[in-house]
Amino acid sequence: MIKEKTRDEIPEEYKWDLSTIFKNDELLEKSINEVKSEINNLNFDKMMESADKRYGALENYYKIDRNLEKIYTYVARKSDEDITNTKYQGYKQLTLDLCNKFSQKISSFGPNLLKEDYQVIEKFYQENPKLKEDYEFILEKEYRYKKHTLSAEEEKLMATLGKAFADNEMLMSALADGDLDFGQIEVNGETFTLSEANYSSFLTSSDRTVREKAFKQLFKTYEKFNNTFALILKNHFDTLAVTSKVNKFASSREAALFADNVSEEVYDNLINVVHHNLDKLHDYYTFKKKALNLGELHLYDTSVNLISDSETKYDLNEAHNLIIDTVKVFGPDYVSVVERAFTERWIDFYPNKNKASGAYSGGSYDSNPFILTNYLGKYRDVSTLIHELGHSLHTYYSNKQPYQYSGYSIFVAEVASTVNELLLANNMLEKASNNEEKLYILNELLELFKATIYRQTMFAEFENIIASKTDKEEVLTKDEFNNIYYDLNKKYFGENVIIDEEIKYEWQRIPHFYYNFYVYKYATGLSAACYIVKNILSGKENAVDDYLKFLKTGNTMYPLDELKVAGVDLTNPEVIESAMDMFNDYLEEFKKLYNER
Repeated sequence: MIKEKTRDEIPEEYKWDLSTIFKNDELLEKSINEVKSEINNLNFDKMMESADKRYGALENYYKIDRNLEKIYTYVARKSDEDITNTKYQGYKQLTLDLCNKFSQKISSFGPNLLKEDYQVIEKFYQENPKLKEDYEFILEKEYRYKKHTLSAEEEKLMATLGKAFADNEMLMSALADGDLDFGQIEVNGETFTLSEANYSSFLTSSDRTVREKAFKQLFKTYEKFNNTFALILKNHFDTLAVTSKVNKFASSREAALFADNVSEEVYDNLINVVHHNLDKLHDYYTFKKKALNLGELHLYDTSVNLISDSETKYDLNEAHNLIIDTVKVFGPDYVSVVERAFTERWIDFYPNKNKASGAYSGGSYDSNPFILTNYLGKYRDVSTLIHELGHSLHTYYSNKQPYQYSGYSIFVAEVASTVNELLLANNMLEKASNNEEKLYILNELLELFKATIYRQTMFAEFENIIASKTDKEEVLTKDEFNNIYYDLNKKYFGENVIIDEEIKYEWQRIPHFYYNFYVYKYATGLSAACYIVKNILSGKENAVDDYLKFLKTGNTMYPLDELKVAGVDLTNPEVIESAMDMFNDYLEEFKKLYNER
């Protein structure tokens, strides 16, 4: 086993340079104190009486928000360098407290803004043209909420009551990650503690008895807490139903999709198209059953990779060259920004003791995007790096907009990253020197589609069923949750997979069910990315230029309109169908090469 390095043992050129945000902690503390003072002195109640005052209120709001974003970027990145560093954990908590205080202070902002009809705002536009120039779309979006906004007193009451509402995702996490004991598992004479963190590694084991034992042991534990998880999930959906009704929405789903101005047609369209293409997923499992030479394919067999992990390693120089070769399709400006990410130390590459796990991209309007990875030189590490660079370039280009229109919606967040990931995979397939390399990459792609479109759509369908029943005030018990989830697994996995009884408890361990209609965005995001990649690789006229325009839109339009800039219309079933066809093409190529081994 390789000894884990300390932070000091990692050469500077492989660590991000956060001094570009704050050169020292004294400047950080000065900024924190300035923002704290600004928040304490904030009063929006009398800042709406004229065009000039309304403009000033908006300017003040975004000034504070921008400074908080900059501070949080710095303290969060510093915290992730060493999660045991109490100094920066303290700064991070202080910043979060300031964010919460800011949220409370602005609770009356929306209601005060919406006191008058929009005609008053249009009159203000004439009195102060800068209000229209700088904030028209912001105000247009805000005024969509007019019929769903309560009085200032009621909104303040709801904000106060919000503290009393259970944080159901936190409750679920505390129970699943903190309190449950999944026991021990023996592998080749060695004993391991089973946990959520290592469960997937047991499911990919080549030893079927290990897979089965891990599967049954994990869900046997969840079964014991079925009542508790059911109460938490029911409370979550009850809260969504009540708050959506209070705010005059027809349903929980309409309320959840409203902020992004996404029609419910998009949600239904995703589920319907995936339903019509389940035969492709079933074909994948049928092939897997045959390839694994199993008389019966159980759920605990479906995660086993048919291709062993690639032994090929890529040092950072090779990864850099592969990434540049892949993104050159976007032209010299895009390539130059990626080069800056490498040379200007936007990236924290290697693992070190107590460094945050995983990978992400995160920055602020007043800094470059920063990327955290834990690079080990495998293909997946290269893929992760180009994925995060996709996020970073999207952020970089969207930050060319004024601050109030910078960034992008969560709805489109995974598009740019997945476009890069797919382009790398296709590039690597062309460069592969043998069929084993191709099979490995194809296997990775198939698993990506399975996990991100099919599985997330199944999750979205489960969430939709539960929300609909809750909105109608139907009785929902643990048995209802279990049966609905079990039946969905039967539908999605098909008749050639044994749907083990224990799977009916799996919903308990999915944290996104305790969010608010989030999972469908993974599936629509990958589908949109597939459509964009298909257009780019086929040489469709203006495909690259339209995609780059999409990256630069920021928040100047609604997400569905942003995607239309890139040539993607998610109300059209063709987009999801195209992704399903791409999955099928990869599957057919995989089957052909696998059978030729």
